[in-house]
Amino acid sequence: MPPLTEQLRRERLRILGAMKERVEQVTESALAMMRAEIPAYAVQDEHFFEDVRHQVLSHYRVQLALLAGERSFASEELAFSRAAAMRRAREGFALEDYISAFRVGRQVFWEALRDCAGPSAAGQDAVLTLVAPLMRYMDFASTQAAQAYLEFQQYVVADADRERRDLLEQLLAGHMPARGPLLAAAQAYGIGAHLPMMVVVAVGVDGARHGGADTAAESGYITSAAISAAGVRAARVLVVVRHGEVVAVPVLRSGTEPDEICARFEEAQRHLARDGTVLAMGISTVAGGTAELPRAYQEARAALEFVPSGGGVAALPRLSPFQYLALRADAIARQLVDPRISALLDEDVRRGGSLAATIRAFADADLNLRLAAERLQVHHNTAHYRLRRIEERTGRNPRRIADLLELLVALAIRDAPWETEDVQ
Repeated sequence: MPPLTEQLRRERLRILGAMKERVEQVTESALAMMRAEIPAYAVQDEHFFEDVRHQVLSHYRVQLALLAGERSFASEELAFSRAAAMRRAREGFALEDYISAFRVGRQVFWEALRDCAGPSAAGQDAVLTLVAPLMRYMDFASTQAAQAYLEFQQYVVADADRERRDLLEQLLAGHMPARGPLLAAAQAYGIGAHLPMMVVVAVGVDGARHGGADTAAESGYITSAAISAAGVRAARVLVVVRHGEVVAVPVLRSGTEPDEICARFEEAQRHLARDGTVLAMGISTVAGGTAELPRAYQEARAALEFVPSGGGVAALPRLSPFQYLALRADAIARQLVDPRISALLDEDVRRGGSLAATIRAFADADLNLRLAAERLQVHHNTAHYRLRRIEERTGRNPRRIADLLELLVALAIRDAPWETEDVQ
């Protein structure tokens, strides 16, 4: 920009002097426009606007002094602006509303400068020389304020994370916070000392098998978002990334069944898998209050053993004691299965699984063969033939309770969803 002529310098000082006399009036105009254009500001009380008035007036006076060359600019002069940005963040204002207030303040200040310049050509030329320094100031000031705003928000997020972790540690120790911020946080998540709750533990599939923490830790916040998207947070659920795991503590509110919680977390797991984050999730049985949460946590971690190597959900509330015991079977239990039964079941898999289906249907029908045949949609004689074939090949008569139970156990062990070496 070429050097100012003496005439332009005098005109600038005249404009700035006139503006200095009107600065409080201009400030009120800015406040009025903020009320009119920013809905979040419009509903605030006079105490709030007294703070805004002080901020606007301080900015205007700093700008006038800088534009007049009364002093050089130092970033420390905007400490008041950074403090105000943090107050707005603490009060819950959106950053875009705060930046909108800056925009309004700049617009009003500029219009007032043009008005002070008057209609003369000299005045108009002089006011145009203020555009560049004015824009530089506003750009720097708004950037400083936005950075302070975001720094505070990051602090709040980190602080909230610490609070959630501290709360979870107390809960997993079986204690309900008695007072203070942790009690307030527990109440915000609907957690009470005697309320029914469950524990869900999720790990990356590598973490589930090899103890790696990175996959689950990196996907922790993604998991929380997926839980929200799947509807688990119809009411808020405590979700924390902890030691390479993602731990959730859903509360069973009135009318909520354990199966509903299981279904929602299954949806969250599928949602993540579709996006490329494959997790193994274990879900505990119901804890009758915070004192039972340590037991529920250990259940959820143990349930991870039942998840296939490709990920999925193992929900203990959906297992019968018989199914649980079969899933816990080790290599010795497999060896105890009669080889004739194993051979028949292996052959049956290759032939389409009709004999295994008949065994299960017969048990589900309480040994009523006719009902089992109807459910299998086969003729009664076909079902009868299958039972006779099973007895001939295995030496077990499915009509005898003890023999039928042995066949069912063999089926459950065969269908266990993990490899033998994974079972401890």
